Amino acid sequence: MKSILFIGVNKSGSSREATRVAEKLGYFIVLFTSNDRQYEQRELYPEIHKMVFVDTTNMEAMRTEITKLQKTGLDFKTIVSFVDPYVHIASLLCDEFCINLTSSKAIEMMEDKEETRKFLMKEAYSPQFKVIGPNEKVSGKLTFPLILKSPKSTGSKDVLLAQDLKQFNKHLTSLQKKYPEETIIAEEYLRGPQYLVEVIVYKHQPHIVAVMKQDITKGKRFIITGYRLLATVPPNLVTSLDALCESIVNTFNIETGAFHLELRLTSKGWKLVEVNPRISGGAMNKMIEAAYGINLVEQTLKLFLGEEPDLQPTQHYFVYTKYLIVKRKGILERVTGKLRATKSPGVYDVYIKPKKGTLLIPPLSMGHRYAYIIAQGKSISEAVRLANQASRLIKFHMREP
Repeated sequence: MKSILFIGVNKSGSSREATRVAEKLGYFIVLFTSNDRQYEQRELYPEIHKMVFVDTTNMEAMRTEITKLQKTGLDFKTIVSFVDPYVHIASLLCDEFCINLTSSKAIEMMEDKEETRKFLMKEAYSPQFKVIGPNEKVSGKLTFPLILKSPKSTGSKDVLLAQDLKQFNKHLTSLQKKYPEETIIAEEYLRGPQYLVEVIVYKHQPHIVAVMKQDITKGKRFIITGYRLLATVPPNLVTSLDALCESIVNTFNIETGAFHLELRLTSKGWKLVEVNPRISGGAMNKMIEAAYGINLVEQTLKLFLGEEPDLQPTQHYFVYTKYLIVKRKGILERVTGKLRATKSPGVYDVYIKPKKGTLLIPPLSMGHRYAYIIAQGKSISEAVRLANQASRLIKFHMREP
């Protein structure tokens, strides 16, 4: 029986949409999870035919489970993950048990921000940076502001802005205490608008699927609260982005794969914030579908299965996705306005994440975004207006914790 094995899946977002698409494509779907709550609630994942509870960081344990499943007649066509930090693990298992069209080495480097910085340090789009070893103190002159980050962190959890030496030392001490065995990266603060670019690589050729400008809310962390997906990208941006993506593909020697870039458009041109070897999570797949009619996780799966992806748009809309956060801590009692927001003009999708009884807090990571509204428009300003209009209808009713 032809099967696809997923390592990890979230309850919603791009990774969940991938399991649903895979089932619709006619495959027997197996999920490896180390989330005991997810395993206990496996009836909430009807598209997953077989869920296996296993330590998803233990390669030997997963090899044993795969071999058992093969003996029952399952023929794994690919092993894949759309979830941090399992993309590289899935690719290594795919090397052993399937025909892997992607590069595990490239994925490994992309998952490690330090390795990526070192690998691309000679490229014009690489910002200035310094790697600080465990317990190391920095001497010499520093130019502020600076960004401090852990190379292993995701979702903006450990990305800190230092405006002066006192703040720098405070943040460095905090990160070194949290990650005593890890290095810390200090890099120049990049001024300019931030963009996200979704890319598919087929036969060593990068294809830019979507370009979006990000709205960033600066509280205790940098949190992206808005995505402006451009139905048509200005030609000058297309040319420079094509060149940058070709450089990434050539440098990492990617024959087949998917990645997304976060970039700042500075006075000196594009500067790379980070590169990740997968489609963005959250609402990304639905955003691209709303804009172009392309289901990117479906085309990515087809790519991994050896098929040519179909990236031809069937429509062109400007799309704005508005993420909702809270300004104070509280226990959620109820959410109102979802139905009215869903029926608002131009709204493509509305998603509310937390359930009653959840503790909501001002954001310290991307995981603390609690809802989103996706709206379509004939211009980006129209899409923004419609999404904001709908978002004002949604209320989080909370009590003091």
